[in-house]
Amino acid sequence: MAVAREIALRQLSVRDRSRRELEMALAKRHVPAEVAEQVLDRLTEVGLINDSAFAQAWFDTQQRRQRSTRALRHELRSKGIDAEVVEQVASNRADDADLEAARALVAKRAPALQRLPHEVRYRRLAGQLARRGFSSAVVATVLRELPRGDVADHDRTATFGDS
Repeated sequence: MAVAREIALRQLSVRDRSRRELEMALAKRHVPAEVAEQVLDRLTEVGLINDSAFAQAWFDTQQRRQRSTRALRHELRSKGIDAEVVEQVASNRADDADLEAARALVAKRAPALQRLPHEVRYRRLAGQLARRGFSSAVVATVLRELPRGDVADHDRTATFGDS
């Protein structure tokens, strides 16, 4: 039992973890299921394991990394968080949080793509947003706001305007 407790506490010292993540870590170290259950119950009792608080903290930290609500829901479910808890935490997120996160990601990534033609910038940013789980409606809305100022278009205009 002491070994199982030590494994769980070491895991928790790195970062908060869901009960399911700790169960998997203990199983990986061949801790008997009954012992793991007792240790995890005790850690839950003293407040070191709290899936609801874990889910809220996960949403808060991952939001800063410009992730969509859909992607965050999926990640939490894969970490063993109950669907009801995930939906409760997700419902606390502002309605326009996805739109704001997508805009922040585009604002961060667009300057590096500035010298590319608009179509290429659009395509690359759309791919980045889609990989982060944003819906096509959010992607379209944010990319519609993307300035069209192409370097190539600017050069063509300057050339035609000079003749």
